[in-house]
Amino acid sequence: MECIHFEQVSKYYGKKRAIDGLTFRLDCGESMALIGPNGAGKSTTLKILAGILKPDSGSVSISGYDPSTNDARKIVGYLPEDAAPYFTLSVRENLEYIGALRGVQNLNSRMDFLMELLGLGNYRNVKVSALSRGNRQKLAIALVLIHDPKVLLLDEPLNYLDIPSQEAITKYFHSLKATFLVSTHIMSIAERFTSRILIINNGRKVWEGDIQQIKDQSNRSNVSVEDLITRIMGGQLEL
Repeated sequence: MECIHFEQVSKYYGKKRAIDGLTFRLDCGESMALIGPNGAGKSTTLKILAGILKPDSGSVSISGYDPSTNDARKIVGYLPEDAAPYFTLSVRENLEYIGALRGVQNLNSRMDFLMELLGLGNYRNVKVSALSRGNRQKLAIALVLIHDPKVLLLDEPLNYLDIPSQEAITKYFHSLKATFLVSTHIMSIAERFTSRILIINNGRKVWEGDIQQIKDQSNRSNVSVEDLITRIMGGQLEL
């Protein structure tokens, strides 16, 4: 069954075309990294899937549901880049509020589990405005996970995190039986989440396939993976 369906989607901001006929699909339980330069359309793609933006053309669904419906939102966890939890609330109050909105059962135990997982236990009563940027990112991830979503849309999820936190979070993500779409411009982060990538530029699909194919070509061409991806993005190389 398809958990993510994105078919011939286009999106404009005024006269600027952010997404240009982009198509991809993910079956339930699959994962993929969305890679591209700044302004490629990665964040716009995630916002459309999260139901925040409407496409100007094309079809989009989450497990068969329109992304803007409650049925879709119940199963989606969306982490925007530079997520901002409620600054005037404490860590625990943020989790209580979003958990209540999500109708989470056994909310107290779920909050305790996530605070322990993410190293936020000592900050449970600290207001977000007093947290470091890394701890705010941990809280944002906890808010995404509070309702145990089946589809995760993650925009640069490891931003601001120290190495131990990155390890704990990626290990937990790998334990989930969820569908992942991870947006990043860093290949090493993509590899930590998935073996499959979709490269886009100017809102268009440039290449889709396995990371191993990129590595193999990198070895044959005697160039770095990053240089190879840059060439693919710029249309200078086809695999």
